[in-house]
Amino acid sequence: MISLDQKTSFDIVNEVAARVRARRKERRLTQAQLAEKAGMSLASYKRFEQTGQVSFQSLASVAIALDCEECFDALFAQRQYSSIEEVLNAKAAR
Repeated sequence: MISLDQKTSFDIVNEVAARVRARRKERRLTQAQLAEKAGMSLASYKRFEQTGQVSFQSLASVAIALDCEECFDALFAQRQYSSIEEVLNAKAAR
């Protein structure tokens, strides 16, 4: 069953785009400057900030341009357990 407070993919991409926009502004970079630093077209970067739509490779390039590449280290890194029994079974399997 889906929880009512569960985020959708639309929510996630828009939140990430908003965080990138905020980080860009903190660094006092224009959209054009960040697009150039990330090696992408200005139009693609603007579309990302407006819609959240961007390739994963471009997102990684933006993260590197903002010195945020370590944020990807935690992405899918740890298994999510639904019970203590799963934790114990995984530990026993090792």
